[in-house]
Amino acid sequence: MDLHFIDDLSRRLADALPPGLQTLKQDVEHNIHAILRARLEKLDLVTRDEFDAQTRVLARTRAKLEELEKRAAELEARFGDK
Repeated sequence: MDLHFIDDLSRRLADALPPGLQTLKQDVEHNIHAILRARLEKLDLVTRDEFDAQTRVLARTRAKLEELEKRAAELEARFGDK
């Protein structure tokens, strides 16, 4: 979880408060931060690095599967009639 993103977003939202509510800014910022963090954690998100790593694993797995399917078809053609 990128806490810097959550900190920045909660700070921006708190800064957007009307002038009359600026005295509550720190409390609002803290509450927004807590809510954002809790909600984002429930989404079970992954980082871009994790996503990219899994994409590479999937590509290698697909290539291996295609290779095995080709070999299986060759073996079936070679020994299937016997």
